Amino acid sequence: MSRGESLLHRAARGSAWTIIGVFGSQGIRLVSNLILTRLLFPEVFGVMALVMVMIQGLNNFSDVGITPAVLQSKRGDDPAFLDTAFTLQAIRGVALWLACCALAWPAAQFYEVPELALYLPVAGFTSVIWGLQTTRIEEANRHLRLGQLTRMEMLCQLVTTAMTVALAMVMQSAWALVIALVLGAVVKVIAADRMLPGHRNRFRWDAAAAREMIGFGKWIFPSTIVGFGLAQGDKAILGKYLSLAGLGLYNIAFFLASFALQMGMTVIWRVMIPIYRESPPGLSHENFLRVRRIRMALTAGFLGALAVMAALGPWLVEVLYDDRYATAGGMVRLIACATIPQIILLSYDQSALAAGDSRRFFALTVIRAVLFLGLFWLGVHHWGLAGGLAGQALGAILAYPATVWLARRHGAWDPLHDVLAVAAGLAIAAAFVRPSQVVGLF
Repeated sequence: MSRGESLLHRAARGSAWTIIGVFGSQGIRLVSNLILTRLLFPEVFGVMALVMVMIQGLNNFSDVGITPAVLQSKRGDDPAFLDTAFTLQAIRGVALWLACCALAWPAAQFYEVPELALYLPVAGFTSVIWGLQTTRIEEANRHLRLGQLTRMEMLCQLVTTAMTVALAMVMQSAWALVIALVLGAVVKVIAADRMLPGHRNRFRWDAAAAREMIGFGKWIFPSTIVGFGLAQGDKAILGKYLSLAGLGLYNIAFFLASFALQMGMTVIWRVMIPIYRESPPGLSHENFLRVRRIRMALTAGFLGALAVMAALGPWLVEVLYDDRYATAGGMVRLIACATIPQIILLSYDQSALAAGDSRRFFALTVIRAVLFLGLFWLGVHHWGLAGGLAGQALGAILAYPATVWLARRHGAWDPLHDVLAVAAGLAIAAAFVRPSQVVGLF
């Protein structure tokens, strides 16, 4: 078997395992969601959306690029390099928790939700726990050994879901979800240590490894800060425009509608950096065609999943949720179709990370975040949720020239892929978006 065939085989197997994991994970989340929405009120999900915005924001504001550094580095299998990454990760976890404690009261005042002052320090302790996570997860990703990783993650999610439901039955408040968040982190740290093969970490400092990670991460760090806007900006903005109940309804709709995008992001993150590292598309035409086949197959799958959710989403809300959540049905199709431009362009920025080009990756992330935040806020402010979603889609489209600039730099731009994907995306949007669906949204 040639190296190229081996890479295709591993990419296909890794993608299959990741997709199985995403389907399993979303299925478990859906069951959990259905149970919890009957035990708790929409306001609880609104509060938890704000908690997760704050925690994710702090994570992004302190990310020094440890995971992508391990994935792309030539020293990514060196025990000294892995232990230094583990040590940096642990230090960062403690710093994150302290920052979360410091920001708890100001956040409670800003959003006018007093409970955040208590919830955030407890939920933020997950950062300390995640700081002790083994680097065996990065080793599995680096070598596309995703079967064991997927099985471990699904087991952890099942255990965490069972604990969450039990706590919700007893406590019937947001505290159940906050405590379950912490316990879930403990479960995953223990499970990864017991179930994944690889190097057993210890605290160690290798100066050369630290310099390499910090040098690579000096652009990843600001990238993840602005990347927060892409990941959580919609909820951060809507938190000022919607009631807690309205934000909770949006969160339910987003969970269903963003399935294809979340699956795409997970698969691309785990699969494409190793592919670009082993088969740089700019190195030869053979490599370019190999990457094209992989990208075409992945994009077709993601858009197909999006079309299914756009078709079934409103019906699922009607069938699965009670009347308190009926408004979410009208949001599902619009949210799903607003993610089409993002799905089409998913894999290009990974070519920069695989090549160690974190500076241009940062530049593209800034452009995307500025366009997304600015246009989403402008749309929400003047035209409500539908205007915000239109702004989100427009932001991704306007960022296309910058995406092409980065992709061409690494020989990854594929205009044929983009043309075919845009045609498919337009067909999906035309089939499922109607002006009448926009009326009545927040």
